[in-house]
Amino acid sequence: MQPTTDQTGRITAASFLVTGGAGFIGSHIAERLLAAGARKVRVLDNMTTGHFRNIAPFVNHPRFEYVQGDIRDITACNTACKGIDFVLHHAASGSVPDSINDPITTNNINATGFLNMLVAAHAAQVKRFIYASSASIFTDNQTTPLAGLPGNPESPYAVSKYVNELYADVFSRLHGMETIGLRYSNVFGQRHNPLSEYAAVIPKFVMQLIKHESPVIDVDDEYSHDFIYIDNVVQANMLAVLTTNAKAVNQVYNITFEERTSLNQLAKYLREFLSSFDQSIAGVKIMNAFTQKHNVHPYAYIQKSKKLLGYNPSYSLRDGLLKSAGWYWAYLPRFVEEAVTKKQQRQQVAAVSA
Repeated sequence: MQPTTDQTGRITAASFLVTGGAGFIGSHIAERLLAAGARKVRVLDNMTTGHFRNIAPFVNHPRFEYVQGDIRDITACNTACKGIDFVLHHAASGSVPDSINDPITTNNINATGFLNMLVAAHAAQVKRFIYASSASIFTDNQTTPLAGLPGNPESPYAVSKYVNELYADVFSRLHGMETIGLRYSNVFGQRHNPLSEYAAVIPKFVMQLIKHESPVIDVDDEYSHDFIYIDNVVQANMLAVLTTNAKAVNQVYNITFEERTSLNQLAKYLREFLSSFDQSIAGVKIMNAFTQKHNVHPYAYIQKSKKLLGYNPSYSLRDGLLKSAGWYWAYLPRFVEEAVTKKQQRQQVAAVSA
């Protein structure tokens, strides 16, 4: 999206805090804000899953600040919020399997950490608090989450994201805070964290194809997914910052492209684009071994996002994969190796602490 003159003026006059700003989504938001002329963009990240590489392109920008800190530390949250007009909260533990294996840590980061940030933002009198929720709060048998009401969350991760929405609503009503929640579907693109909740199947298939291994589709073809390219997510965040529509604040929005894609079609797209770098990938077979029957995956409608925020995503799954295939080919193997090493180091620290 191209900001209007008035919108550009409001961006250049404002200071922004992006929590989790060294991560996949947060770094893209920080970069876009700087490109739009923001007076200051501060990133708060503890580098647990984030990486300096993600902020390297703009780390020396004169209006950029990096603060090492953890949202579980209320003092760090208070310090990070000082002098800030807009908070874009994207720090989180984003792994469903990790949330099942260690729900306490997930809750501490995603629920308590979120509450810390709300309290700090309220104390700092920020103008608006924008945060990442997740389409995972919907269950597989919710085929039309049009009303925006979650079903029964199926993981501690999903519970924590629903709790975020409840806390934001309470702070809006009790304290008059402006909050906007963005429920992302499966986000993908450059800087994709291969171990995150977002579109985990994409790096899995990419790595298999790079190794000339056959992706195995083990669920029936009716089990379709909503994928969303990172530039569409950044657009939604910019709109949440810039909206002057009073009806648009204190709301939660579904953020996706509003298309459904089977895993079989996804694998075919990836095979097509990656074969540009290695022609032999074109001959890799996609294996269908249906062993599971799922209910139809919930379909995230975006009428509300379009009407109130003016959200109009530009990139389909195919468009986004075409733009990011080069990155996946060049950088994903290194990202996977480093992400696995980081996870092992965290597990070792946790084992020693226990």
